[in-house]
Amino acid sequence: MRRGVPQISLAAVTVTATVVACSQTVTGTAQRAESEAVDATRSYGYVDDRCGLLDDSSVQETLGAAEVTRPYSGAVCQYILARRSGSGSSTTIDVTFSWFETGELERERRLAEARGAVITEFDVERHKAFSARRDTTGAACSVTAAAGTGVLSWWVQMRGQRTGDPCAEAQKLMAATLQSDL
Repeated sequence: MRRGVPQISLAAVTVTATVVACSQTVTGTAQRAESEAVDATRSYGYVDDRCGLLDDSSVQETLGAAEVTRPYSGAVCQYILARRSGSGSSTTIDVTFSWFETGELERERRLAEARGAVITEFDVERHKAFSARRDTTGAACSVTAAAGTGVLSWWVQMRGQRTGDPCAEAQKLMAATLQSDL
């Protein structure tokens, strides 16, 4: 019995010393981890028949649309999509992609606020972003994110409807764009 007491005492002293030596208090404020741009010179513009690194079929699939038309491509890409419901009715969705090579997220936020949009901040694929909801001619929302040296935006409007979640749709497109960047 006496032989076991020193071993238990030694184990207790070792555990106590380890806990005391490994615990410490760190001062300061936690800082958010910032993602590094994969390529700060990356072009998100209209290249190789793609807008924001997405081709038309990717935009169509991401939004679950039956049809997609891209009437304009260039500095800004515009899409018109048709989504069919189970009852056979169709919803027209207007979508616009834009990329400002040297834009600033804070500037875009201020502009959206000045136009009366409801702003919600979040992260998309480790990039700072915000949504700006403004239902003037239908349920509409844009999602803007910092990327490389500029900002990307996807704007989605459910034409003629006051219901739906265009912010979720715009966020899906932004996530697909930023995932394509990896």
